[in-house]
Amino acid sequence: MLIEEVAENVTELVEKLNFAEKVERSLGLIDQAYKEFGERLVVANSLGKDSSAVWHLAKRVSPRIRGFIVTTRFKPPETKQFMAKEVSRYPELRVFSNDEEIPEKLYETDPDKCCEILKVKPTRQAVKEMDVDCWVTGLRCTEGRTRTNFKEIQELDKGLIKLNPILIWYEREVWQYLALNRVRVNPMYAKGYRSLGCWPCTKIAQGADERAGRWIGTSKCGGECGIHTKPLLDYQI
Repeated sequence: MLIEEVAENVTELVEKLNFAEKVERSLGLIDQAYKEFGERLVVANSLGKDSSAVWHLAKRVSPRIRGFIVTTRFKPPETKQFMAKEVSRYPELRVFSNDEEIPEKLYETDPDKCCEILKVKPTRQAVKEMDVDCWVTGLRCTEGRTRTNFKEIQELDKGLIKLNPILIWYEREVWQYLALNRVRVNPMYAKGYRSLGCWPCTKIAQGADERAGRWIGTSKCGGECGIHTKPLLDYQI
């Protein structure tokens, strides 16, 4: 099985492999997973730069690979427009959202609950409805303080493999890949953003931490929405 065959020292690989070797490793991980899981392998596409790179890599492995997007009522107009173009281009990308009522400005009073309702719940729905055994993400261990302990292959939920094929890439390598392959990217990056999310909780920030602009002024500052830290199976949708 995939999770048993791939062993890695993530920190060592970040520095040891060059850009071309990282690309080949990423393609190999996706190819190996697709051979094992077939149509039950699905790419999670956040519409950010990392997801754009992973989606392109996956399509190099097989044009048949499906994906899903989780969107919220608070996504910036530019992100929504980019999403519409991507879904039009790739009809195998399904869009999930949660339209249930929430308290006004919940993102300020309880950002964890806001993310749970608007982002984690639809992700659980996507995994269930698309019959997913392996989901592929754009997580990178070089992206911020909350992402240093992830592995390329994980099984946080029994029976659900999470594959992080560009985990060991640097930010500059993501942009290098996107430029070399002329991959379309979210127009929010042209405004100076480095990490994208919902508009109330995303600012342009400086510093080494790409995610420093997320949830500024809250306990979640630079943190996680919960998609990558909470169980996705065995929940009532």
